[in-house]
Amino acid sequence: MLSTLSPAIRQYLIITGNYWAFTLTDGALRMLVVLHFHQLGFSPLNIALLFLFYELFGVVTNLVGGWLGARIGLNKTMNIGLGLQVIALLALTVPTALLTVPWVMAAQALSGIAKDLNKMSAKSSVKALIPTGSAAGEGRLYQWVALLTGSKNALKGVGFFLGGVLLASLGFAGAMWAMALVLLLVWVASLLSLKADLGKAKNKPKFGEVFSSSRAVNILSAARLFLFGARDVWFVVALPVFMATTLGWADWAVGAFFACWVIGYGIVQSLAPYLTGKKAGKVPDGRAAVLWALPLTILTAGIALGINFNLDLQLILVGGLLAFGVLFAINSSLHSYLIVSYAKEDGASLDVGFYYMANAMGRLIGTVLSGWVYQAAGLAACLWISVGFIALAAIISIALPRQPRA
Repeated sequence: MLSTLSPAIRQYLIITGNYWAFTLTDGALRMLVVLHFHQLGFSPLNIALLFLFYELFGVVTNLVGGWLGARIGLNKTMNIGLGLQVIALLALTVPTALLTVPWVMAAQALSGIAKDLNKMSAKSSVKALIPTGSAAGEGRLYQWVALLTGSKNALKGVGFFLGGVLLASLGFAGAMWAMALVLLLVWVASLLSLKADLGKAKNKPKFGEVFSSSRAVNILSAARLFLFGARDVWFVVALPVFMATTLGWADWAVGAFFACWVIGYGIVQSLAPYLTGKKAGKVPDGRAAVLWALPLTILTAGIALGINFNLDLQLILVGGLLAFGVLFAINSSLHSYLIVSYAKEDGASLDVGFYYMANAMGRLIGTVLSGWVYQAAGLAACLWISVGFIALAAIISIALPRQPRA
């Protein structure tokens, strides 16, 4: 069956398979760390700090990883990411007494490097595999990026659920062993099957080129920083801890809810081209990024007001989160398409890496604020910061080009 497919499609399927496998372990690891260390009595701020290096090293990795991918090939950066994730998982199999904050932060740093090498490689590879330059080519690029991004996030949701199940059935160390062994098999298969020169630039870029010279890429990167900071400021630590403490949800229920939410979020991301006008032959541009950010701002403000006035908390959060997931998924998918479209043809990973550096910076800011602000002022305060961040993303997006290509 696979032999009848074109080489580009075969490579896309291998890349997607790698990305899927990695994402399952990444989602499970995040939920395992949050729930396990909450059980051990860590405060929300301390749990957030466990992810500090994960996000911080993601910033550096995206900046350097894009340059590295353009020089040595995206197959190598993807395989390095898979290998580092195996090491990170094995590092967390030590006895509980040795799971100190510095040790966990170091393991999370490795995992952060691995995740962003893997993501940058997967997103940049699509640019190398899809011919663009026409409306049909741009539409196909949007579809492929949306499918890759959406399926990844759906599987990340499965990973959240998997994390809760593994924690209940195998314990923290057992879960790490199981994930490390499966990912090791995927890594070996990837080493044998990925094309050697995938994404390698014809002219090896200098290190100084890691900073994008494209105005469109720089504006989109700034908008992305605030968009993802807006999500993580209430989603990463504040919301699961609020559900476990204030609402009294069991750990498995928190994990299951987040799993279902992220799966639905991923499905909407995959369908985003159809929701934003592809059937009418439209390819989104910078104006679409502004228009879709506005309803997300209004919705988040509505959720914050509901929490402030102490309305039915379960209804406000569950209903609000479902609507937030739909709107955020469309915004995220639009951004993911635009960056691949704006990226230059030769050495696309440089622009994509710079953009995901901004993404990681937004996640870092959001994660730290999620623990700190929730501990100091509660969930509503986290939501109001989210409102401000989304509004800033919309304002910045006004300066994006009105055509999909730079």
